[in-house]
Amino acid sequence: MVAVAKGFDVLKHELVPRHEVLPAKEVKELLTRYNVRLEQFPRILESDPAARATGAKAGQVLKITRKSPTAGEAVSYRVVVEG
Repeated sequence: MVAVAKGFDVLKHELVPRHEVLPAKEVKELLTRYNVRLEQFPRILESDPAARATGAKAGQVLKITRKSPTAGEAVSYRVVVEG
């Protein structure tokens, strides 16, 4: 595990895209809209620094918004797993 300086917020670093926990209602809408199951989403460990900084717990979904030179913004989703 990497040591992190006290008071350092990984989410404020310029190279880290915006991470936010998706409310349960929006997760349900997302699954319905794309006709997928939660198991089909890419995973992110609960111990990942960005997941820890958002307070995400196993079973929740993180919405990750990156800057994109062609699309302006690119949104992806990851399901949080134990680890």
